[in-house]
Amino acid sequence: MRLAFFLLLLINARLTIAGSSNSLDDCYTLAARFDTTCAVNMTAVPPILSTTGVNVTCTSGFSNSTCPGNWENGTCAFAHKLCVTCSADAPVRIRVQTNGLPRFCPNAPQPISEQNIDFTVNFNPDVNINSLNYNPTSAAELNAIVCNLSSQTLAPSTSNLMINGDSLNTLAAVSIDGVPILNVNSANNTDPFYPPGNISVEIVDTCLGQSNQQNMYHYHIGTACALTKPNGSIAQCANRPSCFTNIANYSISSFDQYRTLIVTGIAKDGHIIYGPYDTTGTEVSMLNLET
Repeated sequence: MRLAFFLLLLINARLTIAGSSNSLDDCYTLAARFDTTCAVNMTAVPPILSTTGVNVTCTSGFSNSTCPGNWENGTCAFAHKLCVTCSADAPVRIRVQTNGLPRFCPNAPQPISEQNIDFTVNFNPDVNINSLNYNPTSAAELNAIVCNLSSQTLAPSTSNLMINGDSLNTLAAVSIDGVPILNVNSANNTDPFYPPGNISVEIVDTCLGQSNQQNMYHYHIGTACALTKPNGSIAQCANRPSCFTNIANYSISSFDQYRTLIVTGIAKDGHIIYGPYDTTGTEVSMLNLET
């Protein structure tokens, strides 16, 4: 079975970033990749919820009780708000602010609402693979780290993470479309899509998003919906055989038109997250990570 895609993204990011630059120009270049609703070169951004954003109008996917904005005559209208800005500190800092709402119309059987996600972190801090944050020596110790909803609450001290908005306990990253990427565990401390035993698989739409108890629309896994805004109605994954039969394959296949190294988000430790392919168009796997 392929790696859980989000873990794959993080591994790809860490290996690539080790030789990457963290200059102010590089930060500006990254910020320009995001679907921002404010100027990239701004240095002082007001609270994200007070900004105007970009209007999204949906005639499907919502009901009166699940719409995150205004509901009228069967139509849900809300604002997508996202600001990614850089500061010329030493080291360079990047600030990510989002209300968590996508720029498309998700399929939302559960309520979705605006969030106040706002954090500042050192941009792309250097990584030394010989200086480990964790050093498990057994499968049990590894499981205690990986299969733990709380293990990713904090970022390494070298990232100097500053939280300016809501708690980021389960947030791992922000996608380039402003949608939160939560960590690799479900609330049951298991893989959301390949849980053991009798635990149910997480219910997502075909953009691989869902709402949680905080009414936060989020991803757990990579999706090309973040790169190209889908048009029209979005179905539930359970209603599309190619999605529910193998969600990992479905996730990676959504990147078929992006078979190169492409930015998909930024982690709350300041590192860039990439898609499943390298610069040669080769899908990243454990085999080619080890060579």
